[in-house]
This record gives sequence, structure tokens and C-alpha cells, in this order.
Amino acid sequence: MTSDTAPQQERKRPSFKMIYLQLAKTLAARSTCYRLQVGTVVTSTDFRKVLAVGYNGNATGLKNGCDRPEPGNCGCLHSEENAVINCDAPRSIEKFVFVTHLPCVACAKRLINLGNVKAIYYGEDYRVRDSIELLKSVGIAVEQVAERE
Repeated sequence: MTSDTAPQQERKRPSFKMIYLQLAKTLAARSTCYRLQVGTVVTSTDFRKVLAVGYNGNATGLKNGCDRPEPGNCGCLHSEENAVINCDAPRSIEKFVFVTHLPCVACAKRLINLGNVKAIYYGEDYRVRDSIELLKSVGIAVEQVAERE
């Protein structure tokens, strides 16, 4: 057999979940929060379009850093919040959300209001896990994605 007709060896391809979670991690590297760097990617449910991205940090034009040293009250906008602000897709478009960390309750509510979010995939747990039941109560699936899916 020539190389043109040789069977292709099956190659392990990364899942779309892993690709978008990795993109969220890469975006998190832009975070200016001192405590925790978080990134978010909003996609279409067929994985073909990135609808918005976000990472946590101060508002545009303000200093690149936290306003206060208090954990949970540093003054940074959360990555999910920035992704919602950046998303101009209509509410009618079905969406998946990929976040480096499980969203807090306030961000879960923002993602609910984004409209038509079908699932939230996250990498790391957050210190408070109350958002899981909240999201599930409105029909949004929540799944932690293993590092090597």
C-alpha cells in the first residue's frame, strides 16, 4: 500500500467541551484579579460559533487590579458577567457556557437572564456550590468537565 491509500491511524481528537474549556482557561490568563483568574466562553449549541467571551477584572478604563483586598468583595467584575455584557446574540439562540470555575449564585442568575442557556460546563469547583441547584431548577444542565475528557 502506498501512503495515499494506507489506512489512517485513528487519532484522539479533543472534544469541543475540552477545546472551549481550554479557551476559557486561556482567557482567564488576562484576568487582573489578584485572588482568582476566571474565564468564560459562550458558544452556540452546535459548537460552531463563539458568541461571547469574558474574564474577571476591573471595568474598562479603571486600574488593572482589584479595588480591595477582600476575597469575594474585591470589586472585580466576574468573567460570566463580562461574557453576558459582551454577548449580543438574541435570547432566542440556544447557548452553551464554558467557565473555568463553577459560577457563583449571582453569576448563575446573570446566565439565566442571558436566555436560552442549555448547559454550563465548568472545570474547577467554586467555594460555594449553591448555583448548581439554582441552575438545574430552571432547566439548565450543569456539568464539571474532567481535565482529560
